[in-house]
Amino acid sequence: MRKLNSSDSNFYSSLDELLSFDATLSPEIESRVAAILADIKSRGDAAVIEYTNRFDRREVKEIGELEVSQEELKAAFDRLPSHEQQALQTACERVRKYHQHQKQASWQYTDEDGTLLGQQITPLDRVGIYVPGGTAAYPSSVLMNAIPAHVAGVPEIIMVSPLRGGAEQDRVMGAAWLAGVTRIFTIGGAQAVAALAFGTETIPAVDKITGPGNAYVAAAKRQVFGQVGIDMVAGPSEILVICDGKTNPDWVAIDLFSQAEHDEVAQAILLCPDEAYITAVEQSIEKLLPEMPRAEIIRTSLKNRGALIKVADLDDACAIANRIAPEHLELSVEEPTLLAAKIRHAGAIFMGAFTSESLGDYCAGPNHVLPTARSARFSSPLGVYDFQKRSSLICVSPDGAHALGQVADILATGEGLPAHALAARLRVRTE
Repeated sequence: MRKLNSSDSNFYSSLDELLSFDATLSPEIESRVAAILADIKSRGDAAVIEYTNRFDRREVKEIGELEVSQEELKAAFDRLPSHEQQALQTACERVRKYHQHQKQASWQYTDEDGTLLGQQITPLDRVGIYVPGGTAAYPSSVLMNAIPAHVAGVPEIIMVSPLRGGAEQDRVMGAAWLAGVTRIFTIGGAQAVAALAFGTETIPAVDKITGPGNAYVAAAKRQVFGQVGIDMVAGPSEILVICDGKTNPDWVAIDLFSQAEHDEVAQAILLCPDEAYITAVEQSIEKLLPEMPRAEIIRTSLKNRGALIKVADLDDACAIANRIAPEHLELSVEEPTLLAAKIRHAGAIFMGAFTSESLGDYCAGPNHVLPTARSARFSSPLGVYDFQKRSSLICVSPDGAHALGQVADILATGEGLPAHALAARLRVRTE
C-alpha cells in the first residue's frame, strides 16, 4: 500500500490522483446494451427468452418457466438450515425496524387568508429490484432493496435475478419471501432491466429500478433512466477508516480487507495521526493477507487504490474525509460522537471500534446501498424516501386568490406570459 502524509506539499494532488477512477463508458457495452433494450421493447417475452437462453445457457421455452411462485419462495426458505433462517429473520426485522423510522407522512397548513398548502406523500405503484446472481448470491441485497419499498407501501415489488439453483438460490428466494417481494423472474443482465423498464406481455413495467449489477446492468440502468427512475449507478466499493491509534490493528486491517475483497478496483484507506500505529496496521496486513481466501483480489486493490495516510490530528482527518466523501466511513476512535459531528459527507458512518462495516452490510439496520465515487457529497443511502413521491397541495381561498392574483399578475406580465397574468387577474376582486 502506498503511504501518504497530509503535511506534504503535494498531498492533495496525490490524494486526488488516488481517488480518481476511470469510469469511462465502454462504447461497445453501451452499443450492445442499446440493441438489447430496443429488442426487448419491440419483441417482449420472445426476446427475453432468447437472451436468457443465450447468455445464461438455459433452455427456456415459455416465459412462465422464468417466474417463481410465492409457494416456491416459502419452500426455499423452509429448506434453509435453521441457523440461516434465524439469521435472515433477524436481519429482516432489524432492517425493517430502521426503515420504518424513515417513513414520511403527508402534511398541510392553512394561511391566514384560508389558503391551504401542503404536501401529499404517496408510494410508487410498482418497483423493480435487480439482485445479482450467477457466480454468487446476495440475499442481503434482496433485503436492502425490497424492505424500504415494502415499508413505503409500494403494492408491487418485482424482483429479477439470474438464479442458478442450489443453496445460493434458496437464500435469495427465502430473503425475497421474508422481505415481501411480489413476483420474481429468474432473468438477469441488460435484458432484465429492459423488461422492467418497458414491460413485456408477462413482466409488468415498473416505475423505478434499484439494485446493483455488472457493467451491462449499469449501462442498461443509465439508458432507461427517464423512462423509469433508478437508484444510482454505483462505482467500486470504498471504505475509509479514521483511527486514533487505540484499536487493535488486526481489526483495522480486516476492516480494510472487507471492502478490498469486493473487487480489484475497490478502495480502502486509513487516516491516522500515529505513525507507529500505521506501521502496526501495515504489519497486520502483511500477516493476515495470506490467510484470506480472496487474497489476490485484496492485494491488487490495496496496491493500486489503497493508502495509509498520516494526518496531523483527528480534525485534519475529518477535513480529508469530507473531501473524500466515502461510501463507508469508520470512526474507530474513543469518542466517535464528537468526530461524527464534523463529518458532512459520507454514505454511512460506523461509530466506534466495535462497529465493523460488515455489520452494516448485513444486519445492523441501515441500508447498505450507498453513494460511491464521492457522490455522498450530494446523494444519500437508499431508503423509504426513494420509494415515495411528493405532490404539492394548493387550495386557494377567495381571499387568497385576490391577494396572490395581484402578485402573480405582476410577475407573469414581467415574464411576458399574458395568459398566466390574465388567469390570475380574473380571480382578483374588482369591487
